[in-house]
Amino acid sequence: MTKTEFREAVRSLLSQGVAELSLDEKTAIVRQCLVDIQEYEAFDESNKGNSWTDEELKVVLLHAPTKENCMLLARAFRRGYGSIEQIFRWAATSDPEVAAKRPDDAFVQQIKRVANRLVGGLLDRYLSRSAEASYSALALP
Repeated sequence: MTKTEFREAVRSLLSQGVAELSLDEKTAIVRQCLVDIQEYEAFDESNKGNSWTDEELKVVLLHAPTKENCMLLARAFRRGYGSIEQIFRWAATSDPEVAAKRPDDAFVQQIKRVANRLVGGLLDRYLSRSAEASYSALALP
């Protein structure tokens, strides 16, 4: 099958009526199938096991923790899919639970530090914008 034939076959499949699904719903199913296929396909994991930089962790944590994003980030950083999931999981874990389960794990501590800085920075920006809006509302004409 050529690339053009493949593209036409996909378009034909998506144009068929399927149990009253909208095009958006069909597209979501196709995306999920692509993620499922990619999850089991071999891809470059040449950075697997290497240390993460704070900036790399920040990029990961700025994404929503979805399967699609885990796959996208694993491929982009040439890491294992599970490593991305682990970053999201530890970032969302409470500090007392981290202290109980992994008190001396440097990687988990790095994830928590970056996540807390990220949340703190976003919160600071939000609060400063809210304060600016409040001050401007008080300004006299």
